[in-house]
Amino acid sequence: MATVLKLGGELLEDAAAMRIAAEAVAALAAGESLVVVHGGGRAIDAELRLRGESPQFVDGLRVTDAAALDTVVAVLAGRTNTAFVAAIGAAGGRAIGLTGADGSIGLARRAAPLKTVAGELADLGLVGEPVGTDAALLADLLTIGCIPVVASIGVDGGGGLLNVNADVLAAHLATVLPATRLIVAGGTAGVLDAEGQTVAELAVDTIDAMTASGVAHSGMIAKLAACRRAFASGVKEVSIVSGRGGDYRAAPGTRLVAAKPTKAETRA
Repeated sequence: MATVLKLGGELLEDAAAMRIAAEAVAALAAGESLVVVHGGGRAIDAELRLRGESPQFVDGLRVTDAAALDTVVAVLAGRTNTAFVAAIGAAGGRAIGLTGADGSIGLARRAAPLKTVAGELADLGLVGEPVGTDAALLADLLTIGCIPVVASIGVDGGGGLLNVNADVLAAHLATVLPATRLIVAGGTAGVLDAEGQTVAELAVDTIDAMTASGVAHSGMIAKLAACRRAFASGVKEVSIVSGRGGDYRAAPGTRLVAAKPTKAETRA
């Protein structure tokens, strides 16, 4: 069984950060089958501004028009994925750069309007929702000892590209492989409570309350929703961790757990 590792774009922003991530990926893949999914949100934002565009988000998800999609593809599939694959190779790993268009591993349909936390409907534009992915290409690459490194770009049935949230794609691939473990690594030490402290274990039945209260906000909303879907679909170990130190297995963070038993269930 495999591990799916999602790396936030903030962990790949410069050469030094990318080297740390590449060495960690190569070390992790030396002991287990590993699929990596990466984003690149800050780099995409910076490129959009250079092109005279303004990044737009709803509940942590990027609103993607044609200009934004062109930027997403250029940054993720072009610059970031290629540089990261090269860095992993330099660290001793056998990485293969992919997007969701390769082998239709990121087969998606255009997402329906999103019901926001505020209860409104928002059209995200050219944003994809993963569907029925064929994971055969990933499985084949793992069999020959390669590390698939997937940029979070999807493809629809007609060959059109779509922007897919990296947390969503990673959770989906973890489900369809299937993977034993999903690790979502970013710039913060897991899920933070109202006091800013890391929640070591998060019961899935408390996620909606955290979102409604505003404790979980922005990108964490989509992250938690994706992780909950993976957990509910049978991925045994789902965790959200800090990726800054590079040791994703021992990094501080939050592990999802099943709903806590009620007092009546405990007495029974």
